[in-house]
Amino acid sequence: MAEAEERSRTIVVDDKIHTWPHLARGEFLVTIFVMVAMTLWSLLVDAPLEEPANPARTPNPSKAPWYFLGLQEMLVYFDPWYAGVVLPTFIIIGLMVIPFIDINVKGNGYYTFKQRKWEILTFFIGFHVLWVVTIIIGTFFRGPGWNLFWPWQRWDPHKVVALTNVDLPYLVGLRDYWVQAGFGFFLVLLYFVVSTWLFYKWVIWIKGKEFMVRWGAVRFAITSFLFITMMALPVKMFLRLVFNIKYIMVTPWLNI
Repeated sequence: MAEAEERSRTIVVDDKIHTWPHLARGEFLVTIFVMVAMTLWSLLVDAPLEEPANPARTPNPSKAPWYFLGLQEMLVYFDPWYAGVVLPTFIIIGLMVIPFIDINVKGNGYYTFKQRKWEILTFFIGFHVLWVVTIIIGTFFRGPGWNLFWPWQRWDPHKVVALTNVDLPYLVGLRDYWVQAGFGFFLVLLYFVVSTWLFYKWVIWIKGKEFMVRWGAVRFAITSFLFITMMALPVKMFLRLVFNIKYIMVTPWLNI
């Protein structure tokens, strides 16, 4: 009898709490604090506005707002249609397909580094390394004429840099137009084939074959294509900055 009464007095502690009001209340208070802080900041510090626009005097360099400078920096390394349309579209598509390609058996809500190690690292590389670095380069290292300047160098508006960028097929000695296009297409295709094979081996090594079977060919194809396309940005930046290579594939309609 005493044991039954003792069990009835046992309090069951739930390790979960409701979003409302516990989380929503904290978020609301933080929102109010940030709004007050931003309002005080805007009252005490003047906005860094420049002089009124003068059509007779174009600023040099002409820069987009800081949050678009990463996109403007990518225009240096890729054709405008690719850097300005294709890559941003892939970013949107990649965010949309996350619920489809993510097969975490523990369900939603597990966002710790232990549970999402490779997912968090992929986001870190794509956003904090690639996107933020291109913004930093466009903000602090691009001066007049969109030339590269080190932080200790003066931004000389009269600096002249020789345009030595050449297409890769031309660099290896190919002169025929269609031969150059075919050679460039072969290199782009080879990059995706080899990278996909390496990505497949890497997933098998990290996750195991059982994960690959559950993941499926379609999810793997989508993820590998988006990841390999993302990694093409640092590859192209390296080729441009070190070897002055402009484009890999050149055709009458588009350049890659």
